[in-house]
Amino acid sequence: MDFQSHDHPEYVCKLRKALYGLKQAPRAWYGKIAEFLTHSGYSVIPEDSRLFVKASGRKLAIVLVYVDDLIIIGDCEEEILQTKENLSVRFQMKELGQLKRFLGLEIDHVQEGIFLYQQKYSRDLLKKFGMLECKPISTPIEPTAKMCAHEGRDLEDVMMYRQLVGSLIYLTLTIPDISYAVGVMSQYMQNPKKPHLEAVRRILRYVKSTPSYGVLYEKGGNCKIAGYCDADYAGDHDTRRSTTGKRQPTVSLSTTEAEYRATAMATQESTWLIQLLKDLRQPTDYAVPLYCDNQSEIRLAENPIFHARTKHVEVHHHFIRKKVLQEEIVLEHIKTENQVADLFTKGLGGNKFESFYKQLGMVERTKASVEGE
Repeated sequence: MDFQSHDHPEYVCKLRKALYGLKQAPRAWYGKIAEFLTHSGYSVIPEDSRLFVKASGRKLAIVLVYVDDLIIIGDCEEEILQTKENLSVRFQMKELGQLKRFLGLEIDHVQEGIFLYQQKYSRDLLKKFGMLECKPISTPIEPTAKMCAHEGRDLEDVMMYRQLVGSLIYLTLTIPDISYAVGVMSQYMQNPKKPHLEAVRRILRYVKSTPSYGVLYEKGGNCKIAGYCDADYAGDHDTRRSTTGKRQPTVSLSTTEAEYRATAMATQESTWLIQLLKDLRQPTDYAVPLYCDNQSEIRLAENPIFHARTKHVEVHHHFIRKKVLQEEIVLEHIKTENQVADLFTKGLGGNKFESFYKQLGMVERTKASVEGE
């Protein structure tokens, strides 16, 4: 497109709106970078359109694209260096070296593996909402807490509540043990009350006690997929829907149905992970175990004869049953006291809460760094 003026050839056009202000900008940029990477021999992963992979024998080069930020990793150093060189020729880019920060995430490379945390983000969050000097607490939500949609006074500043809950949602990336509490409080963003704000402040008090906590992804060893699935039957006080990390879309008529829906969600996630690992040249040659504490749902998944009382879960039955028959997943029973998924479905007491978040791989940054030095 020609913007040159014939009357004033020395003039240039002044943009009234920056490219970053346009809604089409991210899509236009993705189209350009995707075209470039595809032309360079990379393939986009169907499970995640932001992920590009190039295989050289048994070695891989992987590019993760998030708007104008790129992460380039892999074990094929030659290909990675060539990709960086090609990118610098085609685009104006700046290499920031080894990954240490990305979109609010902080990354430490320790001896055991990679440690992800959000210490600065946590402190900035506490400071922004006036909770930097608050008294810390050991759990994000009371085990007996029952939130209601219409109890309590209306908040004067609804926007502040929404901003706070939205900020906490992003924090669940590295502090997953607050996921249940944040999920519950996000249900009241339309019309929050004073008790809801007090409950959110309790989450901030817990964040104050764990600013340097994060998730440690250990390297080496035998890395296999395993899942835990559970449901809190009729756990939502207002709608009587069951909870599986978030509220189920409909009311379940029995504990078995609620648990079965949770298993269906876990099966979907497992299927996605299986295919993703396959595209990353890490195929799973085993049936992924899903641990559940309900014997009835296991029998239902294994039973090919459909009973009239389970007609309402027929779709879920066929989906899970198919995966079980294909030996992609296997349902295994686990005792309720060992069900890690409880962390995402209900409020827990201190000892069980601490035990479960440690099983998720959550550790304190100082411990990970000291052991890795």
